[in-house]
Amino acid sequence: MPGFEIFGDEERKEVTDVLETGVLFRYGFEGARNGHFKALEFEKKLCKITDSNYSHLCSSGTAALCTALAACGIGAGDEVIIPGFTFVATFEAIINAGAIPVFSEIDETLCLNPDRLEDVITSKTRAVVPVHMCGSMARIDEIKNVCDKKGLILLEDACQSIGAAYQGKALGTFGLAGCFSFDAVKTVTCGEGGGIITNSKEVYQKADQYADHGHDHLGGPDRGADDHPIIGTNYRISELNAAVGLAQLNKLDRILDTQRKNKFAIKDAMADLPDVSFRYIPDTKGDSATFLSFFLPTEDRARQIAKNLADNGVGCPYWYDNNWHYYKKWHHLKEMKRSAKLAFELTGNLPDYKNLVLEESDNIMKRTLSMQIMLSWTKEDVENRIQAIMKSFKG
Repeated sequence: MPGFEIFGDEERKEVTDVLETGVLFRYGFEGARNGHFKALEFEKKLCKITDSNYSHLCSSGTAALCTALAACGIGAGDEVIIPGFTFVATFEAIINAGAIPVFSEIDETLCLNPDRLEDVITSKTRAVVPVHMCGSMARIDEIKNVCDKKGLILLEDACQSIGAAYQGKALGTFGLAGCFSFDAVKTVTCGEGGGIITNSKEVYQKADQYADHGHDHLGGPDRGADDHPIIGTNYRISELNAAVGLAQLNKLDRILDTQRKNKFAIKDAMADLPDVSFRYIPDTKGDSATFLSFFLPTEDRARQIAKNLADNGVGCPYWYDNNWHYYKKWHHLKEMKRSAKLAFELTGNLPDYKNLVLEESDNIMKRTLSMQIMLSWTKEDVENRIQAIMKSFKG
């Protein structure tokens, strides 16, 4: 899965282009940069890959989420529905915006369950942020239908799902905006980086401004001549990070082909195991195949298989115990451990995070294991992994 597995001459060439100019900043210095605008090239390529009108790069996936929330007009006091299975950045970005994360159940897609959304919608609900976890998609068409029916903003967190699609349409393009992460362990990596896509000119302009201190980027070569239509902050990506990511993005088709080949080989081998059922994927052709996620019949059996797999050298994440991706271990949120008072606390009517229980999600996650699919595996590696898996299920 991680793009760093296939670093090569392409990445070195793009980085060298930047270093030879001495211009690491993404804006200005036109005379010195020798025609190299790596962030801009990346954005154009991302638009082409996702069939989006606009794209904007940021310094991280978290920065992309923060920027997209602001650009979509989501802010203080707004309630935003998210799943309890996601990376902490999803709720961090919402809190950073002064908005209120509201958690809802997942289903066997491992993503938000559209059938449970209306249970948590209130008069303060402004947006829904489905998270396309582990390389595959939520029931995004049904989630969009709920948002359209209720007049809510749909903002997709596709940070883990670059290259994935539903019915031929790229994840991240179903809502007002979509976000990707390009951090160190993502399918496409910049080392640190993130991106926003949208078909809304207004959302793009606000994202472009917000992520760069409010600059409108209309001042020409004199950056100081830019106006500042809105208050912003600094979520800029550097040209060095963008250069690495550009080379990686050009390898995306190869990456997806490799992931799918490796995943399907292992999945086919596991298909007849009596205890195993697989994650529901609404469109298997659109799966980016970064993980093979499967269910065991009980929590005890899942824990035993997780131990067996680890003992046989093919360990899998058991998300139910994960510190960073499942709400059960988010003690810092539940106990409101923060360095300073947070803006959303001023609303005076926060959800009871400390006693949050998502029973349907727990019943799924207790039984779930996910095997990361690597790009560097040889045919022999895959065969050895399959043998280790078979051995683990006999124990």
